[in-house]
Amino acid sequence: MSNLDPQAIISPKARLGRDVRVGAYAVIGDEVELGEGCIVRSHAVVSGPARIGAGNVIHPFASIGSDPQDLKFAGERTELVVGERNVFREYVTVNRGTASGGGVTRVGSHNLFMVMAHVAHDCTVGDHTIFSNGATLAGHVLIEDYVQVGAYSAVHQFCRVGRHAFIGGFTVVTQDVPPFAKVVMPRHTQCYGPNTVGLERRGFSPQRIEAIEKAFRLLLRSKLNTSQALEQMRATLDGSEDVAELIRFIESAERGIVK
Repeated sequence: MSNLDPQAIISPKARLGRDVRVGAYAVIGDEVELGEGCIVRSHAVVSGPARIGAGNVIHPFASIGSDPQDLKFAGERTELVVGERNVFREYVTVNRGTASGGGVTRVGSHNLFMVMAHVAHDCTVGDHTIFSNGATLAGHVLIEDYVQVGAYSAVHQFCRVGRHAFIGGFTVVTQDVPPFAKVVMPRHTQCYGPNTVGLERRGFSPQRIEAIEKAFRLLLRSKLNTSQALEQMRATLDGSEDVAELIRFIESAERGIVK
């Protein structure tokens, strides 16, 4: 059984799972799939094609699955794919993909998008991320698991943000942010070492954190260039899987990294 307000507008082409709740004046468009237990509160809009998993909560005035904000978009069939148990707060916008960008915007599970956060076309967002108020992704951005994006921060198109990274409020990101990094922009965007507090909260052992800290000292505090720092990481921190992940990420960066 679902609880659908009679004043909601629900397309006959939408598919709603068990125990879905839709509030007054909410709009559910064509080709929208809402998984079991989803809640769409009053005045929210969910557009399709969109496949949205179980237990998602969409708050008033959010717009989920709307057309991409791309001048090249000409009405092609693209979609949004969302995992489970995400929270989209008021005025959050998540756009579908574009044909030239692969056609799909993807959002994982257990993410929190605070008021006015924006996920543009063709982005991929992992699991357990937090987007603070006004956090903005341009198109084609990759956000890996456990990332936190601070209030009113903006990530440039095609950038990547690695696992467990922290982006401070009001920061403009124009290059890749390595995993485990803490990036803030007091005057210009800089990396200030690892996100130690976040790693501790997520159960990283002191030994794992120590290895990550040593890697960042080589990357940021030594007089070595990036290539030399990576060589030293391999030579001195070879046993750390986290450092190996950091090295792989940096070596695959096409836009450079924030240092």
